[in-house]
Amino acid sequence: MLTLADIREARERVSGVARHTPLERSRSFSEMSGADLHLKLENFQRTGAFKIRGAMNRIQTLSDAEREAGVVTASAGNHAQGVALAASRAGVDATVVMPKFAPVSKVKATRGYGASVRLEGVDYDEAQAYAHQLEREEGRTYVHAFDDPVVMAGQGTLGLEIVDDCPDLDTVVVPIGGGGLISGVAVAIKEQLPDVRVVGVQAEGAASAAKSLEAGEVTEIDSVDTIADGIATRSVGGQALDVMEEYVDEVVTVDDREIALALTLLLERAKTLVEGAGAVALAAVLSEAFEYDDGETIVAALCGGNIDLNRLGTVIRRGLVQMGRYLKITIDLKDRPGELERVSSIVARTGANVYAVHHDRTSRDVAVNAAELELELETDDAEHAADIVDALEADGYEVEILS
Repeated sequence: MLTLADIREARERVSGVARHTPLERSRSFSEMSGADLHLKLENFQRTGAFKIRGAMNRIQTLSDAEREAGVVTASAGNHAQGVALAASRAGVDATVVMPKFAPVSKVKATRGYGASVRLEGVDYDEAQAYAHQLEREEGRTYVHAFDDPVVMAGQGTLGLEIVDDCPDLDTVVVPIGGGGLISGVAVAIKEQLPDVRVVGVQAEGAASAAKSLEAGEVTEIDSVDTIADGIATRSVGGQALDVMEEYVDEVVTVDDREIALALTLLLERAKTLVEGAGAVALAAVLSEAFEYDDGETIVAALCGGNIDLNRLGTVIRRGLVQMGRYLKITIDLKDRPGELERVSSIVARTGANVYAVHHDRTSRDVAVNAAELELELETDDAEHAADIVDALEADGYEVEILS
């Protein structure tokens, strides 16, 4: 099983490439949560995520024959970039298989680091199956994204940094996809500070870890569905599960609404951009997915920042909805002069700002003598949004809240 010595050796191998990323106390999130909350800013890592740590450690331990034959891996994006950069630095040929629906930004970045990219399958597991086919056909070494002790040791160097920078911590919160990161971090921390609590977090739409821990064996879920694509795996690794059973204290889940809110708050309060997987640890703290004491020193690992810009706008909009800062409604109007102005005056009196207006007289769902008005509004908070709806309803309008 993975040891602290393995992780310390890994630090020597990866230190020339992987950065010692910042760990900063957040006053805003400490006030919001009541905890003494610190953020491990792994989104500032090279390639934008922690994966370079494990990938570099694995590439550095290849034999001469394995280097000559090249490597292959499967990844939704972050491990792909890590392997591509590590292989390029070592002069090793790398082929990376990514799901067909992997974020475009991650595909382009992986190619930019020098790897050959093939798009196969609808998710990580199908991409992985094709990568193993290439492994057999081409004689390449498969670099697993998480279920490899050498990769886990590399990821564990993040835990060494947390202990170095915050030795008085009480709890560390770590995302779980396949389990490689939390396995390495848990060993690195627990072997030095055994009283520290290690909490793992999965997205609700990709929550296999808790089921596997409960069953005592790897349990695969049928499908994944979450905005946190970086941790969207159907199952944890078997070797990672063995480590988690011994070292991880608790596993919790957060839903996409909570993830979107945490991501949006990080942008607004901390001026920090993360991807969905990078926000789950903070989401678990803010949503109180696990119990903690006032003033408890908690480190939340923000494991990656490689979010696709097309997805970012959608996620921010969801986050604003959760904060009560965005309101989308429809109203049925009488089709007569002055109705639109009447609604506009009510909205103006409440102090809302209009993002967009759509006025439709032709929909089949609208009566002949009526029109449908759809409004997108910028609001101050949930109370302000409720006041707007109340004001419209008080004036006789039937309001349907879309988001």
